[in-house]
Amino acid sequence: MQNTATELLKDSQSQIYNWTFQWIKNLGLDNQTNHFINSIILLLLVVLFLIIVDYFSKKTLLLLTIKAIRRSTNRFDDLLIRNKTLKLVAHFVPILVAQYIIPVIFMGFPNWKENINKLLAIATTVVSLLIVHSLLKSIRDILRTKKSFADKPLESYLQVCQIIMLFIGGTICFSILTGSSPWSFLLSLGAASAILMLVFKDTILGFVASIQVSANDSIRVGDWIEMPKYGADGTVKEINLNNVKVQNFDKTITTIPTHTLLSDSFKNYRGMQQSGGRRLKRAINIKISTIRFLDNEEIEGLKNIQILRSYIEERARTIDEFNSIHQIDPSNPINGRKMTNLGMFRAYALTYLRQNPHIHKTMPLMVRQLASTEHGVPIELYFFVNDIRWEYYEGIVSDVFDHLFAATKYFDLEIFENPASDDFRQFIRAQKISVLN
Repeated sequence: MQNTATELLKDSQSQIYNWTFQWIKNLGLDNQTNHFINSIILLLLVVLFLIIVDYFSKKTLLLLTIKAIRRSTNRFDDLLIRNKTLKLVAHFVPILVAQYIIPVIFMGFPNWKENINKLLAIATTVVSLLIVHSLLKSIRDILRTKKSFADKPLESYLQVCQIIMLFIGGTICFSILTGSSPWSFLLSLGAASAILMLVFKDTILGFVASIQVSANDSIRVGDWIEMPKYGADGTVKEINLNNVKVQNFDKTITTIPTHTLLSDSFKNYRGMQQSGGRRLKRAINIKISTIRFLDNEEIEGLKNIQILRSYIEERARTIDEFNSIHQIDPSNPINGRKMTNLGMFRAYALTYLRQNPHIHKTMPLMVRQLASTEHGVPIELYFFVNDIRWEYYEGIVSDVFDHLFAATKYFDLEIFENPASDDFRQFIRAQKISVLN
């Protein structure tokens, strides 16, 4: 029954070809030219017809499927529409129609008919690969919505699949064009493997790097990384086969070759983000000439600082016990143990940080004195802020140092700074006044 239908279709196609051929034959041209013009006219008409078929097949398929998709709660079918999978499937309709119509158009040109059939076979292969690629993109998009895959380099895996698909598609197309077996083409590639390794060197390195990065969990999408060699300091937006895209804090985009993540060093702030504390390590340089011992009157005055009162009382008791046991002569302040304004300031800064609600209490917190330099004595503050958000972190740190800068005056300390032009002007003015007097 199917053979009978096929024969009837061929007969109708032959009648169409013969009818148009007889119409062109009236132009008085030779027989070969008539066949050529007839085939060209029919080819143009068929191309127009196939475009119309392709348009209506896509519209019909979408109308039929969209109704079913709207009733479905599954997101995967929505992604199929967004990635144009259904439109690609609709391309098979004009290809199937062309496989029945094209042979009759080139009835007078057997060689052309054979070449057109090869092109149709290649078109079928290409559309099939595009459909598979669209499906893979949909799978990638649905995996991105899963928490366990949100930070994985899915783009790299998709690109690897694309390369494999291109290789398979190229092999099939070459086999169709040459009429040879795909295995013979693959065997011939063995001799050119060294050239292919050289051409795809970066791709191979990127593929290996993306697998190792994912296996070692050294970098994820959304991580804040810093790589000064490439000017990268920001959030990882995408990890693909060839490069890693980093959006810097100034909103610029830096691309880093994926394989350099294995060969070069970079800093990943994920540990800081997961810990919930962001470190601050900064020093206040105190002018050495302002450091001195405190007398009893000054110590009593500092007891008015509420957060220092208990410290001063405990410290004074400890010092008095030590000096009494060792029979220290108090007539000279340098004898025995004494309180200094710098030591009191360090105690105040440490107590202030411990009572600050924005400082992480379970992480290291200290106020220490570093080696003195030509810029004075550095009093370093080392603590962790309990808010890792950049803008809040900077605000908290600024508030802490605003307070401590202002507090140094109450301990009769001065912060070191290089002399400014106003300092020189005041010095020169003072010298002139002294000379005049």
